[in-house]
Amino acid sequence: MPKTVEAVVDEHGHIRLLEPLTLHASQRVLITVLEDEPGADTRDVSEMALLSEDTLAEDWDQKEEDEAWKHLQPEQ
Repeated sequence: MPKTVEAVVDEHGHIRLLEPLTLHASQRVLITVLEDEPGADTRDVSEMALLSEDTLAEDWDQKEEDEAWKHLQPEQ
């Protein structure tokens, strides 16, 4: 049965698993390289959130949105 485990691949191609993995025999694997890296600087994400805030506020600050999410608000 397929199993997914998280790992880090360094610039030399060395793979370091982030959790133990026990196999009963040699196995084939697929490696997907993700865009972000563990511990990456999150300034780009924060900056993107700030830049999109005004645009998102236009959608969020509507009576229809308030009504749609009203069931999640605490009773007042």
